[in-house]
Amino acid sequence: MGFSTSFFFKIIFLSSFLSGLSYAYELRDTFYASTCSNVSGIVRGVIQHALQSDQRIGASLLRLHFHDCFVNGCDGSVLLDDSTAIHSEKNALPNVNSIRGFDVIDDIKSALENSCPGVVSCADILAVAAEASVSLAHGPSWKVSMGRRDSITANLTGANELPSFFEGVENIARKFAKVGLNITDLVALSGAHTFGRAKCGVFRDRLYEFNKTSKPDPTLNPTYLSSLQQACPQKGNGSVVVNLDKSTADSFDNNYFKDLQKNEGLLQSDQELFSRNVPDIVAIVNSFSSSQATFFEKFVEAMIKMGNITPLTGTNGEIRSNCRKVNVVV
Repeated sequence: MGFSTSFFFKIIFLSSFLSGLSYAYELRDTFYASTCSNVSGIVRGVIQHALQSDQRIGASLLRLHFHDCFVNGCDGSVLLDDSTAIHSEKNALPNVNSIRGFDVIDDIKSALENSCPGVVSCADILAVAAEASVSLAHGPSWKVSMGRRDSITANLTGANELPSFFEGVENIARKFAKVGLNITDLVALSGAHTFGRAKCGVFRDRLYEFNKTSKPDPTLNPTYLSSLQQACPQKGNGSVVVNLDKSTADSFDNNYFKDLQKNEGLLQSDQELFSRNVPDIVAIVNSFSSSQATFFEKFVEAMIKMGNITPLTGTNGEIRSNCRKVNVVV
């Protein structure tokens, strides 16, 4: 299917309009200056410890923040477990057996409760953890605006609508636009796949049964395809993990975009940024590939915008004492 220029102008217009709505809230990086001044240091310390035994955890924590903000805004709802009143977002198709890092969030929450009880929200923990994870992987750093409060509900239906590894770029662009993020934000945030890993079961159809054709995805570089088929046999263990960025899986850099140019994007949604030949998007991929500084700059801008998606503030929501459940079970 082709892409019209008018479609992308409409997407950019819609995302620009919604972006204005997203910034109507008062978050600030000094929010805890007098109540819990070492928030960032505590979060960073717990993640540094976790990285000693799990190099994937930084990418996983960043993904948790993404999956939280795209459902009802950045409100910590993704962390809620099932209860009599909660249908957990963890059970949504894009999340189940996929998102991880909840134990590290628990550890961060415990450390913060010991230092400044009842002060720091779980939603803010996710935002700060995302920045720390990127920074610790030699990526950019930025001042995280805080002041979010935690939801007392979850949205399983909304979580089932999260952007998918299997979707075309047109649908993904539409979902980004709905939350005020434009095409540049889409490409920049996709660049988070420059570190971390994915399970074979997530992308194996690309290797053997792409679009039910009984053939591999024709956009895959043949040499890369062969290496992936060795790592992920057709009847093999779907839980085996493969590097998202084949050369520097534990570092946050711009190699992801260089891989796309060589048709070596691991996930369908990644490779489509380049292989679908959408001029606006290809130009951004090429720009980020040629300049890591440009990618870092736009990634930070996109993360700040994403972190401002309709947070709960003021007296809305609550500050959970346990990120997995609301304070008062109803």
